[in-house]
Amino acid sequence: MPRAATTSDAFNAVAEPRRREILSYLALRERPVGDIVAGLGLEQPSVSKHLRVLRDVGLIRVRRDGRQMLYRINPEAIRPLHEWSGQFERFWRHQLDRIKERGERGNAPDPRRIGSQSK
Repeated sequence: MPRAATTSDAFNAVAEPRRREILSYLALRERPVGDIVAGLGLEQPSVSKHLRVLRDVGLIRVRRDGRQMLYRINPEAIRPLHEWSGQFERFWRHQLDRIKERGERGNAPDPRRIGSQSK
């Protein structure tokens, strides 16, 4: 089955690592393109392309302030991503609890057993 276009929905859009990086960067505050380029060390045309995809699927919003375009997260559109991924939190929490317990006991995990325990 062919893969859906990255512009078809939020889940496909965030499958691209640089878009997730941009979303994380925008989570801190609203920013113009130049700040995103400088802060993440990406090329401006690439950032603009990713911002367009994120905007097209509704994950970010843009507003004009004079000559600048300012980009910010759209929390309502991110909610479905958060809710879907939240169903897997119990798996992560279980692993973190096990690591914490071992650390508190002073027992380091046996590296030979780490891979076999996750199966």
